[in-house]
Amino acid sequence: MILFFSSTGNCRYTAAEISKKTGDEMIEIAERMKAQRFDISPADGENIGIITTVYDWILPSIVEEFLDKLVIHSQSGNHYTFLVVTYGTTPGCTAFLAGRQMKEKAFPFKGYYSIQLPDTWTPVFNLSDPKKVQKQNDKAEMLIQNSANAIAAKQEGDFTHRKLPNFIAAQAKANYERVRKTSHLHVMGRCIGCGLCAKNCPAQAIEMKNSRPEWVKAQCIMCLRCLHHCPKFAIQ
Repeated sequence: MILFFSSTGNCRYTAAEISKKTGDEMIEIAERMKAQRFDISPADGENIGIITTVYDWILPSIVEEFLDKLVIHSQSGNHYTFLVVTYGTTPGCTAFLAGRQMKEKAFPFKGYYSIQLPDTWTPVFNLSDPKKVQKQNDKAEMLIQNSANAIAAKQEGDFTHRKLPNFIAAQAKANYERVRKTSHLHVMGRCIGCGLCAKNCPAQAIEMKNSRPEWVKAQCIMCLRCLHHCPKFAIQ
């Protein structure tokens, strides 16, 4: 099984390509969080994979919370466990943090992978050049397929690149807590009240009031799903 969190599509696509090679079922972490379902019961020999993006050099809050609550029911413990991190500039400390959580559950990762894709953090990175984005995607496709083949072969080892030192995790966590305040987000006048932002928010932090989105939580994941799903680019 592949448990994945995808904000703008990179991790979903990566999970789907790996699933094609391994035959593993795809399970969306955001949907499990909404349903408050944290138990999994993998069959003997079944893979257990986590696929996540990285925010501010660490795990997205939703993935950290899910792994903290995850309960794995296994008769034999005979599983190939793996982590795939998609990133724009660096996977930061995500491998260290996720690995620590899984080790505490007695299911340490056997394979670590990282895949560089176009960075969808649009407040900083520009995705408006289709040729540049396509070039990045073409390179990423090769990395995804290579990783999928390695996972299918159950290769063990750390195959991640561009990691940052583990000791910065605490400072990165403090920075992420500041960044993910919903007060940083606002809606502009061109909003058409379609409600896609509220429908797609994995943190359920948006409600539609008088056909306008309002953030009803002090913090969200800051995944920018609302921004990327807005047909009028009204969320800033």
